[in-house]
Amino acid sequence: MAENGDTRTRLKDSSIVLFSKKWYSSVSIVEICKNAGLSNGVFYRYWKNKEELFLEILENVISSIEEALDHIKGNSTKDKFSNMTDIVFRFSWEHPDLITIFREGQYRYIEYERRLSAMYRRVLSKILGHEASIAEYLVAIGGMRYAAIRRALYGQDISLKPLVKLAAKGLFAELSMDKEKVFGITVSPPAIKLSASSRERLLNIGKKLFAEKGYNEVNIHEITDAAKLSVGAFYTYFDSKESFFKEQVITAGREIRHFISSHLGKELNRLEREIQGLFLFSVYISLDNWCYDLVRECEFVAPETALAYYEAFKKGYLKMGKDGIRAELLEDDPAALGSIAEYLMGISHYFGLEVAFRESPGNARAVAEELAVLLSGGLFDSSQKEQLYEKN
Repeated sequence: MAENGDTRTRLKDSSIVLFSKKWYSSVSIVEICKNAGLSNGVFYRYWKNKEELFLEILENVISSIEEALDHIKGNSTKDKFSNMTDIVFRFSWEHPDLITIFREGQYRYIEYERRLSAMYRRVLSKILGHEASIAEYLVAIGGMRYAAIRRALYGQDISLKPLVKLAAKGLFAELSMDKEKVFGITVSPPAIKLSASSRERLLNIGKKLFAEKGYNEVNIHEITDAAKLSVGAFYTYFDSKESFFKEQVITAGREIRHFISSHLGKELNRLEREIQGLFLFSVYISLDNWCYDLVRECEFVAPETALAYYEAFKKGYLKMGKDGIRAELLEDDPAALGSIAEYLMGISHYFGLEVAFRESPGNARAVAEELAVLLSGGLFDSSQKEQLYEKN
């Protein structure tokens, strides 16, 4: 039995190494066994197929994080909250391989992300003393998770202290929100060309196929057949499937940013801009969720392109500077502003997963309104909720 256990562990460890370095579709059972120094047939003693093994790893990640959070310490609510964020950051830092795999897992198997976020909300509920809402989860954990991942996987300079403070006390000091100005807007859907060029037809078809089937499962012949064009026509415009895919991600990022910036109100304070931008993001991906699938796939197919996609959004946050941010969050910490930008990007990312993407876009406004309250007053001081909104 000990030998069998060791063999199983070797196979699993081998798969973790490979899944964390390459995307799921590109890793084969043969490769897993070869990397473990074992014959191919031994794999099937323990798992029916590659998917079963991958899902087991996702289960283990959730269990490991839950076990780590079982050891939260602190005498006060704020102490426990601070300790929880330490654990979240430490787990990502100590297990970048597992975090990388779960990042792909949450995209391919959204139910595992649902289970992890539900577990986080249970832990947060115990700390807060009431059932944590989606908005409270996003402020307390969503932004932290994203910042922790960016630090562990991409080497971003993240300061945890100002993030804990802003979640507890609020980010935007003494700002109110006019709900009509933020949500009472008319949105024009992304433009659709009625007569697309051959190049545009290829891009449109490719976007749909990549989103539905995944990069590794789509070939150039399939793209050209669906577009009713020749393979030669494809190579007239693109060097390879990879360059074709990368261009789509770059275009998607540009289109999302344009949609948000073109609809964003001109006379808004920083809090209103943040909430309206978040709401517009949810509107866009409800109109075009292929775009969201495309970007998530890119994280594993072409990570450098995905990194550039997220950096472009971060640049937009940094461009707004310190406007409206509590001064105490920025004192004597050169990494604070960048950390806050990462945190806000994290709220947007998990907002998409929890509310707007494959869930309930109609609930997006209610969550966004509560986020405004929490970003203004923090998790532990939302007593001014009624005064947050300007009377119309």
